[in-house]
Amino acid sequence: MEIANRRVATVHFTLTGEDGSRITSTRGHDPLVYMHGTGTVVAGLEEALEGRAPGDVFEVTVPPEKGFGPRHPELVQTHPVSIIRDGAAPQVGARLEAQTARGPMEVVVTAVEGDMVTVDGNHPLAGRTFKAEVEVLDVRVATPDEIQFGLR
Repeated sequence: MEIANRRVATVHFTLTGEDGSRITSTRGHDPLVYMHGTGTVVAGLEEALEGRAPGDVFEVTVPPEKGFGPRHPELVQTHPVSIIRDGAAPQVGARLEAQTARGPMEVVVTAVEGDMVTVDGNHPLAGRTFKAEVEVLDVRVATPDEIQFGLR
């Protein structure tokens, strides 16, 4: 059976940057299980998975416009540390939930200087091309409940 819309695919993948550095991998962990055609994975990877079958192993290069989009400089902001409501001292690399006009957004602390904190709301892979090494493990038809309610 091939990967197509509304089919559930199980894959292992490893993402690497343009410089060959490893970004993340499912190897040594549970594989990714997703319903194809629902926007669960980035467009460039989903397009490359279309029509693949169990046993297929391949590589695909995903540019920002088919991956995590461009970086948005306006999502990098510096604020007084006092904006952090729980009073905790911010640490570089910490993930925080910011309240925006469009609702909550996860941001990452990128710098702390005196009483100022810089946060970045961009996805860590925004603006970056990456390579995905993929192995398709399984493909099956989604159940009616999965189609209606999504995977659980």
